[in-house]
Formats: sequence, structure tokens, C-alpha cells
Amino acid sequence: MAKNAKATGTNGPGKSKMPAGEVLDLVGLVSYAEESIVSRTLVENKAGTITLFAFDAGQSLSEHTAPFNALVQVLDGEGKFTVGSKVSSVGAGQALLMPANVPHAVKAKERFKMLLTMLRSKEG
Repeated sequence: MAKNAKATGTNGPGKSKMPAGEVLDLVGLVSYAEESIVSRTLVENKAGTITLFAFDAGQSLSEHTAPFNALVQVLDGEGKFTVGSKVSSVGAGQALLMPANVPHAVKAKERFKMLLTMLRSKEG
């Protein structure tokens, strides 16, 4: 999955992960770690998940597919995303939709943070 990366999460499944009604600094909720990809799940339920990621420079997620749409919002830095055969650089304040069942990969040329929203369809 990740090249030379140790993905670490701070919350287990089924637990309350984000306090309701509180304003949060998304960028500050996940920290960079040397030679790693750090993740923190904020919301997880039957509808899907919302997860923060911090990629150190040089880290990547190899090509894979997901059975549902995934919306990436870059919060800090810039990441390189391959969706199908199209390569896009996505920077802070930009978003990219990765369609269900289409191969995609992520590469960090520099450190970057992203928010990933995955929504399950009624069929899935």
C-alpha cells in the first residue's frame, strides 16, 4: 500500500471520533512524521468515513481501487494524484474526486495534508 510508510491511526472503529458542535483546526489535527503517512479518522459510520492524512515527502500509496467515490481536499502542501491514466497535482484549497472502481494512487513530492471523504452508496 504505502512505500516506506507507516500509516498510523489514532482512533479505533466504532468510537466517537469528532466532537459535535465544536470548531476544529483540521490542519492541526494530524502531524507530519518522518518517512511516514499519518492518518486520523474523524468520522466513521455506515454512510462512510472522513479521514485526515499527513504525508511526508516521498511517501506514496500504490495504485488501488475503492468500491465508492472518494473526495480528496488538500489542506496543506501539494500532492500528485493518478486517477485512471490522468495525473493531477492538487494543492492547498483544491479538491479532486476519485470515482468508484477506478484505479488511483497518491504520491507526495513534498509534505502535504489531505482530508479524504469516502461515501458508500446505497447499493454497497
